[in-house]
Amino acid sequence: MTVGAEIAANDRKVPKISMANFAERKHEIAKEIIHAAENNGFFILENQESPSVAEIEEMFALSERFFRLPQTTKSKTPFIRAENTGWETCSQIRPSTGLPDQKESLQLQYHRRGDRSWPQDPSIPELAQTVTSFMEKTQSLSMNVLGVFALALGFPEDFFLKAHDVNRTDAQSTLRLLHYHDITGTQYPSNYWRAGAHTDYDCLTMLFQKTGEDGLEICPGREAHTSFGMGDHWTPVKARTGEIVCNIGDMLMAWSDDRFKSLYHRVRCPGVGERQASRYSIAYFNQANKNVEIKGPLGKYPVMTAHKYILDAIKRNYGEFERTNARAAA
Repeated sequence: MTVGAEIAANDRKVPKISMANFAERKHEIAKEIIHAAENNGFFILENQESPSVAEIEEMFALSERFFRLPQTTKSKTPFIRAENTGWETCSQIRPSTGLPDQKESLQLQYHRRGDRSWPQDPSIPELAQTVTSFMEKTQSLSMNVLGVFALALGFPEDFFLKAHDVNRTDAQSTLRLLHYHDITGTQYPSNYWRAGAHTDYDCLTMLFQKTGEDGLEICPGREAHTSFGMGDHWTPVKARTGEIVCNIGDMLMAWSDDRFKSLYHRVRCPGVGERQASRYSIAYFNQANKNVEIKGPLGKYPVMTAHKYILDAIKRNYGEFERTNARAAA
């Protein structure tokens, strides 16, 4: 790497890639991104023009205001599973743990702005405008990165841009505001997690974190998007405001015929004596539009739509969880 530093722990490195002067340094940056995707699965973007540190801080401030609202107010924007939108709390059960994640979240999609899936609370009148602007900036940055992957796979540079058209009604890309609950003074059992081990089902996830609010850990060992390559070596990723932690999702791993790696990751539950206050993060999931067909350049896997891919991935992961439980009970 010629730009940035690296975080190393447990034999896993997370490259940092500077996005400064992207247009002038595009070839150099592309080489670093591809190397990271092939060998690391995770990488950290820094020095991007947009979204800026100030814009990220503004988004976090708005997120905190929303999550401070009474539960009765937040529940007016209920989670709708079929649309993957709305607010939920302690309801996401990971196949890796069988227990609910200790968090709440609000999921928003760009093409649905203004409908019932977006909060309309008068105490945060600027929510729609601020979130819309943030999503547009993050979408633009995401497409710069996905353009790099498109060229590497032999596709036109705008291939993934067309596949992730957030203005279409079949769009699946989602912004998720996350609040991990304050658990000060509580010692949870070792099998409890703020977010249990999982992979993402999308093409590319962009994660925004706040300095000092650590907990994210990643794990190597996955060679096929259909496998469950979870090892025992986890690498912590320090949280820094302004940096963007990127990870390859299962969908892009399949689209690349397993060339780009989607890794397991989790958010650990801090124990008594550690920082147990609220933790906030923001994730942007780049998921191809429902009707887009996923077909790798080598044709390693059967062609299927992005919508079917998501459904099959959920079924595959939760099916493995049920089979593991059955074996344990036998």
